[in-house]
Amino acid sequence: MLKSRTRWIIPTYDELLIDRYVNELNIPPLVAKLLMNRELNDIEQARDFLFDKSEPFHDPFLFNDMKKAINRIQQAIEKQEPILVFGDYDADGVSSTTVMLQVLKDLGADADFYIPNRFTEGYGPNEEAFQLAKDQGFSLIITVDTGIAALNEAALAKKLGIDLIITDHHEPGPELPDALAIIHPKTEGTTYPFPHLAGVGVAFKVAHALYGHVPEHLLDVAAIGTIADLVPLVGENRAIAKRGLRKLRTTNRLGVIALCKVAGSALKDITEETVGFAIAPRINAIGRLGDADPAVDLLMTEDKEEAKALAEEIDSINKERQTIVSKMTEEAIAMVENHYPPADNSVLIIGKEGWNSGVVGIVASRLVEKFYRPTIVLSYDSEKGMAKGSARSIVGFDLFKNLSTCKEILPHFGGHPMAAGMTLGLEDVDELRNRLNQLATDQLTTEDFIPVTLLDAKVELNEVDLSSIEQLQLLAPFGMNNPKPKLTIENVSLSNLRKIGSNQNHLKITLNDEVNQLDGVGFGMGEIAHHISPNANVSVIGELAINEWNNIRKPQIFLQDLEIKHWQLFDVRGLKSRSKWLEQVPTVNRRFVVFQPSTLSDLGLQPPEEEILLVQSIEDYKQVDIMGCNLILIDLPSNSEYLHTLLDRSQPDRIYAHFYQQNDHFFSTFPTRDHFKWYYGFLAKRGTFNLNKYGNDLAKHRGWTKETIEFMSQVFFELDFVTINNGLISLNPVKVKRDFEESSTYCQKQGQFTLENELLYSSYQELKAWFEKRTNVVCKV
Repeated sequence: MLKSRTRWIIPTYDELLIDRYVNELNIPPLVAKLLMNRELNDIEQARDFLFDKSEPFHDPFLFNDMKKAINRIQQAIEKQEPILVFGDYDADGVSSTTVMLQVLKDLGADADFYIPNRFTEGYGPNEEAFQLAKDQGFSLIITVDTGIAALNEAALAKKLGIDLIITDHHEPGPELPDALAIIHPKTEGTTYPFPHLAGVGVAFKVAHALYGHVPEHLLDVAAIGTIADLVPLVGENRAIAKRGLRKLRTTNRLGVIALCKVAGSALKDITEETVGFAIAPRINAIGRLGDADPAVDLLMTEDKEEAKALAEEIDSINKERQTIVSKMTEEAIAMVENHYPPADNSVLIIGKEGWNSGVVGIVASRLVEKFYRPTIVLSYDSEKGMAKGSARSIVGFDLFKNLSTCKEILPHFGGHPMAAGMTLGLEDVDELRNRLNQLATDQLTTEDFIPVTLLDAKVELNEVDLSSIEQLQLLAPFGMNNPKPKLTIENVSLSNLRKIGSNQNHLKITLNDEVNQLDGVGFGMGEIAHHISPNANVSVIGELAINEWNNIRKPQIFLQDLEIKHWQLFDVRGLKSRSKWLEQVPTVNRRFVVFQPSTLSDLGLQPPEEEILLVQSIEDYKQVDIMGCNLILIDLPSNSEYLHTLLDRSQPDRIYAHFYQQNDHFFSTFPTRDHFKWYYGFLAKRGTFNLNKYGNDLAKHRGWTKETIEFMSQVFFELDFVTINNGLISLNPVKVKRDFEESSTYCQKQGQFTLENELLYSSYQELKAWFEKRTNVVCKV
């Protein structure tokens, strides 16, 4: 067996509905299954989703306070009142700031922007910044992607005579700020039909209202923030992302062009993955390590040289960020393993003086990937006595809800069910750890701590072809609530299995059934090759793609996980480098079966005593439980019945057959009746023969081994054909005819010889068949 790394959740489908979708929408069954999994159970709804048949953008004035906000902004534009756009330092905040600043400048406003420094000011509006805005003459502040929790700051703005318009999408608390207007898709009583907009989506709707039409020229920036913020890519978000990606591929925005160039991404090939893995991380990086202002300047600039310089600066900062993240992640993993082991902690909360607070969220994500626990990573500031950090969660543990129960020790926190940010006193870190661990213990089960992979469909190899894969793009762009399809192919054989890459750390396989084949590549999965036996039936999960090489296009699957549901036999007979193949045996639930006490020392092996099963009788076997273990058969038994008894009651996951022999005490060929006949005739002619003195010479003369001579002599002795005295053998008068099977030595050696041929000199297939025929080890799929 080979267990998968995660729990695979495979949906079920209404086959009749799938057939209807296939016929009415003219799509392959694979695409129909994916529509079902996205709860698009209405034909017209599915048609709209695939082919953009309906108007995607809602009326912006369905927002509460939108009319009030637009009137105030238009008044400020007419009177040339200075307007300050107050943004956030991540990719969504930078995009939101750019969209709002762009529309204001397009309409002739006297507008500027302000993004707080992550390290000196922290997240969201702050009183010092609002006081500074007042001193600089601003009479209207518009927040973007922030502000919904700014109760004190809103009160200060009112006191200072500044009108405050809040546009945000983060979870609103029980009390809302006292602002002139709040534009938010989730406030109580709102009539806006789509609650999942990113911060830039809300800013885009304000721009929509100000322009009086959908601002198509801002869709490229809106798409960056929407994709980067991991909001559900359905409904209006899907429209922004899909149309925005088309805009990005032909954008004239100099900053985007320059950023794609330094990232090595072709503008014409931009997808949601380009945004998620090339553009957004670079925009995020500058705000994580310093001021985010250059990122807004990059998206706003109309100077080619400035765009180039800013893009190179941001790319350099991103490389610095990657180095910092790598070092912090190593330290964090060591801290968890040494001080807060996952076995004892349902929630991981760690921190350290000097950790960069701008990247703690990334490190938290890495720890969730490794340990699959809700995780908070904190940066300690001993001078201020404060800890600042970010949290990431797992399915089933709502971070925002659980942190809300600890709000009296969290002066600042906010976020979503799966991610949050916070500030707290150093003296309260242990209290927070204790509380969240107790909450997680109450809410989560053991199974919840096994990572989950939600699959979109189970497919057969005959469903995977170029046309089906191409039509998967009808569902793009992919993201939250519309993930890139993860599929499973179950119980197929392999015609190719090898490690690839300069470090041999990647896996290349070919799946096949009787007719179809599909190549698969698993990056970073090279080690799994050691855990797949010949002719194993595998089940895989992964993402389908088209491989283009030398003008040949072929379907392939990018592997993400793999499992084998039946027992496996690994043939390590005769391998001299025992340390090498033993390293590939899982150490969990490992058992060494040894028949001769000296074998392990002969081999130089020192496994833990609890892993050694020394078996020298049938009774020894009856006391052994090998169910689900990794069974290593180190040497040969003297009787096949021992193996029958061992394997008949329970089934190991794997058997590693080594069958070491200390001495070559079996024969290259078992003596036949002709061997015995010649030797008997030889003794009849000689009368007596000195085995000790001339046995070797006789063996060499006949091309036998000395053991063969000694064996036949012992058989004759047990049958009373000869007398042996101090090595001198002589014939006795034969009284009756006797069969060789009456000799215990003959029967024992015959059994050993047969066992040797069956276990030691058989082919892999013959050996596997031997186990399956004579024991309870069967192929269960």
